[in-house]
Amino acid sequence: MITPDTKDWTWVLSRPCPDCGLDASSVPREAVAGLLRANAAAWTGLLAGGSADGGELRRRPDPGTWSPLEYACHVRDVFRLFAVRLDLMLTRERPLFPNWDQDATAEAERYGEQDPAAVAAGLAAAAESLAAAFDRVGGDRWRRTGDRSDGASFTVESFARYLLHDPVHHLWDVTGTPAARPS
Repeated sequence: MITPDTKDWTWVLSRPCPDCGLDASSVPREAVAGLLRANAAAWTGLLAGGSADGGELRRRPDPGTWSPLEYACHVRDVFRLFAVRLDLMLTRERPLFPNWDQDATAEAERYGEQDPAAVAAGLAAAAESLAAAFDRVGGDRWRRTGDRSDGASFTVESFARYLLHDPVHHLWDVTGTPAARPS
């Protein structure tokens, strides 16, 4: 059983993550799209490196930690969700984001049973769609806002940096590879 994560991760906007090493506050907003693409490439490479049956990708390191495949499914769905939220921020005035229970989604969608090749393709497509959407943001649109139901408020710029931490951190969860420094 996975214990649901109830931590408020918005602190990553003000200080480096002591685990994965990403300093989201230092990432230029214009670099986010490229970093999302690079992260997706790392995930697809990881998924492609598994055996034909995906056995090691499905193996949890312990009962309370997702397998690499489950993490990859989560990252794919984060990319999809954040594309919807970014669109809301860019097309509506101060939208309130619908809640998302990542743990219920993982269970309902049976993350650990999905096909690694299909997950890789879906993750790559979702990352590209989201990255392309960030590529189109410019000027004052970086200051548009949106809110979570827990009271956290974001600009498109802070939202981009906050988002970036999630797939980077989860890649570290799976590989132990610290975040690359943005150039």
